Amino acid sequence: MTASGPAQLQRIDAGALRAWPLPPLDGEADKEARGQVLVIAGSREVPGAAVLAATAALRVGAGKLAIATAASVAVPIALAMPEARVIALPETSSGGIDTQAVRLLEHEVRSAGCVLLGPGMLDRVATRDLAAALAPLLAGRAAVFDAAAMDAAPFLGRFDEPVLLTPHAGEMAHLTGDDKEAILRDPGQAARTAAHRWNAVVAVKGPCTVVASPDGRAWMHEGGNAGLATSGSGDTLAGAIAGLAARGATLEQACAWGVLLHAQAGERLAARLGPVGYLARELPLEMLAVLRGLDAPERREPSEDAGAHG
Repeated sequence: MTASGPAQLQRIDAGALRAWPLPPLDGEADKEARGQVLVIAGSREVPGAAVLAATAALRVGAGKLAIATAASVAVPIALAMPEARVIALPETSSGGIDTQAVRLLEHEVRSAGCVLLGPGMLDRVATRDLAAALAPLLAGRAAVFDAAAMDAAPFLGRFDEPVLLTPHAGEMAHLTGDDKEAILRDPGQAARTAAHRWNAVVAVKGPCTVVASPDGRAWMHEGGNAGLATSGSGDTLAGAIAGLAARGATLEQACAWGVLLHAQAGERLAARLGPVGYLARELPLEMLAVLRGLDAPERREPSEDAGAHG
């Protein structure tokens, strides 16, 4: 990435990421060394979100996977995702995860390299309360808050340690009370302001996706296509980011890589199948193909203004 001042956005593209390589994987490393992801996701109405996120996390190279989900759908998810350990959690009457689940999750959270919370979860209040209750347990590990779990940010005010938040413009407007159109006009300012306010890494997703860290650094990606605006697409992105973070990437780096993998996976599918109509479940395998091309053997040390920032 090119050198830039605090008010500038560093571009996310293939060349920039090759200069900001992911932590290398030892060819003899076991699954423990590749990191464990805990995906807390899904509900009786949207169980597939957990499967989409978990699949993406494994496709980008995470070694171990646990899924914690609503008890009513734990068995079907276990059958759909035989690679995962599945933990059944108590539900609220509205179909969310009850905060009593925290005691069941404490060991899993402390064992995980990255925790992803939120995809497909119902009952916004219950999800917010669960995210807030889990926040103190996340010290020393990466965490991605997606969908309704992001409501914990304004509820808590500030995180003790940064987590990653992944709102699109509409979700950012909900979280901040700002105008959606104003966010779309200047996602960089919206992301930076929120990152500073909440002590979080914030990725405002859209045609121009901006990733901002609490210290003011920010990155921008332009690309992707209309086909990515489909049900489950955001779940696959969140899962990919979590998988990369479990492998040892910082939140900023995992997000930058995940955004590009997601966008280029969409481009590959659009070229093969058409600009719309491909499915979110098809993205993770394409992400793997893109990752193989980007994370090639001709590695270089990260440049001063790229890897040093991560």
